[in-house]
This record gives sequence, C-alpha cells and structure tokens, in this order.
Amino acid sequence: MSDGGTGAPAVGAPGAGVGRSIPAARWLRRRGNDAAGVAVPVLVVCAALLAVWYLAAIWMNAQWTLDQAARADRTVGAMALVADTMAQDRPVLPAPHQVAAEIGDTVFAQPVTSRRSLVFHAWITLSATLTGFVIGAALGAALAIGIVHNRAMDLSVMPWAIASQTIPILAIAPMIIVVMNALGVQGLLPKAIISAYLSFFPVVVGMVAGLRSPEGGQLDLLRTYGASAAQVLWKLRLPASLPYLFISLKIAVAAALVGAIVGELPTGAVRGLGARLLSGSYYGQTVQIWAALIVAAVCAAGLVAIIAAVQRAVLRRMGLDR
Repeated sequence: MSDGGTGAPAVGAPGAGVGRSIPAARWLRRRGNDAAGVAVPVLVVCAALLAVWYLAAIWMNAQWTLDQAARADRTVGAMALVADTMAQDRPVLPAPHQVAAEIGDTVFAQPVTSRRSLVFHAWITLSATLTGFVIGAALGAALAIGIVHNRAMDLSVMPWAIASQTIPILAIAPMIIVVMNALGVQGLLPKAIISAYLSFFPVVVGMVAGLRSPEGGQLDLLRTYGASAAQVLWKLRLPASLPYLFISLKIAVAAALVGAIVGELPTGAVRGLGARLLSGSYYGQTVQIWAALIVAAVCAAGLVAIIAAVQRAVLRRMGLDR
C-alpha cells in the first residue's frame, strides 16, 4: 500500500523504516565489535600485569618474612609465606590490593580538603601543571611561528631549544626554585615554570613540522592570489599544523605533570603529589608512594584524554577526522 501515489510504503505498512533500521543496526554492531576488539586485548594485558605484579610482590617481600622467621627460630610454610608477603605494613613492593585499599582510603574516604586526601594533593599538582602547560604551549607555538617565518630564528633559537632539553630536570629544578625564592616568588609559579620548561619543547617541534607541512603548490597558489604572510599563516599553515599540534600537546601535558611533581621535591613541600612521594620515601611508606604514583598516572591519562577529545572535535569540524 502506497502513500499518496508516491510509491513509498505507508508509515504503518509492514517493512516501513526497515531500510533505515538495518544500516543503524549494522553501525551499532560494528561499533560494538570495535569496542570489544579494543577491550579484550586491554583486559588481557591488565590481567597479565596484575599477575606479574603479584608474583614480584611475593618474591621481593619474601626475604623480610624469612628473616623474621629465622630470628624467631621457626619455619614458614609456602602458604604462610605468600599470605605474609601480601599483608606487610612496609613492603618492598606492595601488592595491588594494598595500593587499591590505600587509594580507596585517601581518595574516597577522606574529605577533599583534608591533607590526607589524594584529591587535595592532586589538585595542588594539577594547578601548577595546567598553568605551566598553558605557558609552555603558548611559548612553544610563538617560537615555532617565529622559526618558520624567520631564518635567523631558525638558525639560532632551534639549536638552543634542543640543547635546553639535554639538561636533566633534576639538576635545573632546584636552581629555578632557588632563583625564584631569591626574587620573593614562591608557591605555584616556580613549579609552573618547571612544567613550562618541559612542555614547550614538544610544542615547538610539532608546530614547526606542522607549519612546514603544506606543499609547495599550495603555497604558490596563495602567493598567486596575492596573499600576505599573515594570510598564508592563518588560512594554510595553522590549519595544516593542527594534527601535529594536538599530538605535541598530548606529550607536553604529560611532561608538564612530571615537571610539577619534580618541582615539589626539592622544596620540601607539604602539599601536592610530589610531597606525598617525598614523605612516603622519608618514612618508608611504599604503599603511600605507589598510591600517589597511580593517582598521578590517572591524572596524566585524564589530561591526555581531554586533549584527545578536543582534537577529535576540532579535526572533525575541519573535515580532517571521521
């Protein structure tokens, strides 16, 4: 039965809308298969890592149990040995469930304003990370534009930018802290500068490669139309550099987090993930150290995921990503 003589099936006719539902069903099935194809390998790798972690914890913590048993002139069975290595107060390598329990206590069981909360310390570190990341990304982008458009900067600034990354951050971080303290600047800014120092270089390299990625024919076409250098930059070079820029930003934001944590170590800070790592090492609290490390890794993954989401949205808007 047709509707209005158009030959199209009526809305209530059998099979109406099937042509639309079949592609939708295929799309959902394909997405489900893709998600399963990604999730299964990840779960297998995670399970393997947990198994190796548990075996390493048994092996590295067993010596303390055996030494205690020798002092007490007693023997320890295999099951008792394994059980003790999983429950030591200050293990050489804490078991995964011990780290999970510490994270549960310091992330979910404590008020976010408490000094025992890893959320509180993570926010302190993330504040310096984001400030330094913005400074480093802006500086890197500005240097990249100057390097591409000025041969003198290309020959002078780029070698110095490369040479700056050969200095170990553990050596330069105390110098920055001391100089900033001498100038009366403390708190967030010195850590942000260290983060910016680590994050600007990936942006410089990525942006330079991206700004130089347009082909000669594209540049010649714009020159034929009489485009100025600013128009070439805005209409061709910058759009072409965006895929390179986002890849660089992912590296830079992770480096900025490392810089913020390293910046907290030489100052004897009492706040931040670096401070948690430092206090854990002072008092032999390896479970606390590992919990702070896991939270730092989660923060880095979250920052990279945010940039990846922005990347997909921007490139899809430009028609460069599907």
